[in-house]
Amino acid sequence: MPTDAPLVLPFTDPRCQQVELTGGKGASLATMTAEGLPVPPGFVITSAAFAAAVDEEALREAMRRKDVEAARALVAAAQPPTELIEQAFAELTGLVAVRSSACAEDSEGASYAGQQETFLNTEGLEAVLHNVVECWLSFFTDRAVFYRQEKGSLEDVAMAVVVQQMIDSQKSGVMFTVDPVHGRKDRMVVEAARGLGEAVVSGETTPDNYTLSRDGVVKKSKVVDAERVLTDDECVALAQMGQKLAGLHGIPQDIEWAFDAAGDLYLLQSRPITTI
Repeated sequence: MPTDAPLVLPFTDPRCQQVELTGGKGASLATMTAEGLPVPPGFVITSAAFAAAVDEEALREAMRRKDVEAARALVAAAQPPTELIEQAFAELTGLVAVRSSACAEDSEGASYAGQQETFLNTEGLEAVLHNVVECWLSFFTDRAVFYRQEKGSLEDVAMAVVVQQMIDSQKSGVMFTVDPVHGRKDRMVVEAARGLGEAVVSGETTPDNYTLSRDGVVKKSKVVDAERVLTDDECVALAQMGQKLAGLHGIPQDIEWAFDAAGDLYLLQSRPITTI
């Protein structure tokens, strides 16, 4: 990586769309921002910042020896670029999410979704800086290391961290712009729960499940509580957004989304569906 590579990039910077700098999640959010889609604002602490903060060669050597403890000790001592993070953080308001974004993430052969750490409702600069290091450390858990050993390379130590403004999420979940189980391209599948989408993604809560036509008409639904999470209008809004995203990217998408208290729809992540 060039020595002048940027350490912190807002989503609005075109360089933020480079996966090798900002990881799968960061690049996706920057791309959707550039496309004029409703993405809560934020910035990325790039893989160059991680490389600058640790002794990369010592880290690779520790990974070659499979000495995860030594690797974790090197990372735990690393200092994020405080002043640059402070400047970018000042542009955001309220609480933020701090989310890992592996630079090998969601390639054709591997999906790193859920492998690394996410911290929601983070308040203040000190907590953000602490959680950035925690995200870096999460790349060196036994589980994450085992996954890289199986799917990628242990010497792959590039990692970015996304800091994004939290929205007052009333309903959230995931949407697949095709039916990945039945392979139907004329259907979309939505999982939805009240509150934060992280609970759906991590499997902590049982979401409603909706099968939609391409224009958002509910064809099938499995509702958990007495009342449906999503209204018909919200299903239509999601289907329209899903069609737009899949069209822009030319491939079916797996999308994390949320509706805020005002009923506005926001996009929190989009990645290609690799199983169809």
